Amino acid sequence: MTRRTDAHPRLTRPDALAPFFSTWRVGTPERQRRTVEAIARAWESRTWPAEDLRGYHVYTGHDGSTLLHHSQWASEQAYEAFALAPAAASPRTRRQERVDEIDTAVPGIERLRLGRYRRYRSLTRGDGAAPVPGCVVIVDVEFEGPDPERQRAWVDAVCEALASEPNPHPGGISAHFHLSTDGTRLLNYAEWESAQAHIDALAAPGVGVGSATSAWERVRNWQGLKSSTVGRYDHALGLVPG
Repeated sequence: MTRRTDAHPRLTRPDALAPFFSTWRVGTPERQRRTVEAIARAWESRTWPAEDLRGYHVYTGHDGSTLLHHSQWASEQAYEAFALAPAAASPRTRRQERVDEIDTAVPGIERLRLGRYRRYRSLTRGDGAAPVPGCVVIVDVEFEGPDPERQRAWVDAVCEALASEPNPHPGGISAHFHLSTDGTRLLNYAEWESAQAHIDALAAPGVGVGSATSAWERVRNWQGLKSSTVGRYDHALGLVPG
């Protein structure tokens, strides 16, 4: 069976070694809502597709146009078996049926990119039980060419900069750094108490995220850093076996 949940994913679960992230552009807030509903119908009406799929989560972008998808797989091989299953395969692995149903309900979805990652490091605040995130912030970083060592070194530098913040802005809950398997990108899945807390942190030079310290200057001027984008999202749908 497939069960819907409001719970956010646990990014550190040890049995989900292949996290995938993808982005769809649907165009408007109304189409965001309709697409989330179509995804829920397509999945809840079918059995859970694969034993090695731990969870599937969908988020609505604050830009009013995009959806973020996060699936937690036991391994890349398990995902390949699901994604490449022939049309005559068991209903548990019939991926195209779900895709066709969603596209029929909401025509014109633009699927931008599917990224394969490995979680490298996670930071969580140490003041007791973490609150339920009110906003998920995705930082997407691209480097000039593949270099796994550079990926790891940059994350380590960010963690050092965060630790050296003289007066960190309140509202951050956690940060989970993922390295793309092709060595060219990095994704930070950060949980915040609210979108406003993140907005305030970015707008507070000297006491917020990325303040004017030498550690942050090193991060921003990292050799080979090509681009960095930030997006805010709301958790809209969680699907798990049940």
